[in-house]
Formats: sequence, C-alpha cells, structure tokens
Amino acid sequence: MTLKIGDLAPDFTLPNQNGSPLTLSSLKGQRVVIYFYPKDSTPGCTKEACNFRDQWNLFKSNGIKVIGISKDGAASHVKFINKYDLPFTLLTDEEPCPVATSYESYGLKKFMGREYMGMMRHTFVIDIQGKIEAIYLKVKAASMADQIVKDLGLD
Repeated sequence: MTLKIGDLAPDFTLPNQNGSPLTLSSLKGQRVVIYFYPKDSTPGCTKEACNFRDQWNLFKSNGIKVIGISKDGAASHVKFINKYDLPFTLLTDEEPCPVATSYESYGLKKFMGREYMGMMRHTFVIDIQGKIEAIYLKVKAASMADQIVKDLGLD
C-alpha cells in the first residue's frame, strides 16, 4: 500500500518526551506536520530540528502542530530538546517502528555498502480532517521547514 495525498492519515498513539501518550486523531481540527528522522543529535537531524525551531512562530501562529518521530527514547528526546531549545513535541516509535512502518518511513537503508533497517527522513502534512495534505519523501534536512512554509503559503 502506498500512501497518497487525500488518504486518511494512519492514526497512532506514541509516548512523547515526557512519557505522556499522544494520539494523532486527538489533534483533528488542526493541521499537523509529522516528520520522521533517524536519530537525535546527529548532524542532519539537528539541522532539520533547528529549521523547524526557527520557523516555529509561523507554524504556531497558523495553528500548525509540529511532531518529530524517531526510535530514540524519552531521555534522548529531552536532551535533544534542551540542547537545541526545540519548542515542539518529539515522539518515540520503538523497534519494530510500527508507526513509521505505517507511514512507509521505516525500511531497508544503505550506507557505505552496508544494508540495515532504519528510519527514513520523510515528512507529512495532515489537514484539519486528518487527511494527508502533503508528502515529502526527498527531504533536505536543513530546509524542510522552510519548504513547508513556502508550500503552505505561510510566509
């Protein structure tokens, strides 16, 4: 199955950085940006998170919730948030990463001739009805938030 624009976003419940559960369907009525990323505090993931942080006021003033999802646990998320002053929610999707899998954002990756299972850097915009409004599979970490701001006409 391939997710498409207009599809109902797969619902999920995952723990946030404080261990509290967050359910996607509870956010119906507001736009949500969900971005999947490989690992807290790595160079590319830090650039991406900081780009979302730097565009935070535009997302917030337009009523858009930003959620980052990786395999990292709560303690790692808290350190990442505190180190880079991230104002948005980070969720933990533990192996075998059922949520990332449902968003086709977990699978076989290759790096330096080695194959392994890992989190893909994909981003989804969910509309107020809970449907997929935009899908970004070719993500430039340093400018993903900028691209969404431009595409949604927030600037």
